Amino acid sequence: MKTSARNELSGKIIDLKSGGVISEAVVEISKDIVISANITNDSKDKLKLEVGKEISVLVKSSSIILAKGELLSSARNNIKGTVKEIIKGAVNSEILIAVGDKTLCAIVTNSSVDNLELTVGCEVCAIFKASSVILIA
Repeated sequence: MKTSARNELSGKIIDLKSGGVISEAVVEISKDIVISANITNDSKDKLKLEVGKEISVLVKSSSIILAKGELLSSARNNIKGTVKEIIKGAVNSEILIAVGDKTLCAIVTNSSVDNLELTVGCEVCAIFKASSVILIA
């Protein structure tokens, strides 16, 4: 399967909680990246999710918010990394973030790059909601 999502990561489910309508799957990508995903219970059943199952995680680059330093927020995913590359466009920039041996990609406005004073080598937090995560079994 091919997708347009810039962030395609593989990992293992390390925790799974079911609620009335929504389940939360916690996926360990690496020692540096743990991602929480909210999915419907119907999707959990269709994907036959269980702790220990290998799974792929998709996160659109436009769903990632960047912050300098840790930001207290309601978003379940807050991953620390280092800016590896900044590719400026006319309006937006593509920010590649090294997190251990993995890379995350975020798309933010050029004014955000300037306001945050993002440079190669600076530390950032990639923040995104658990509902922005798509799981593929």
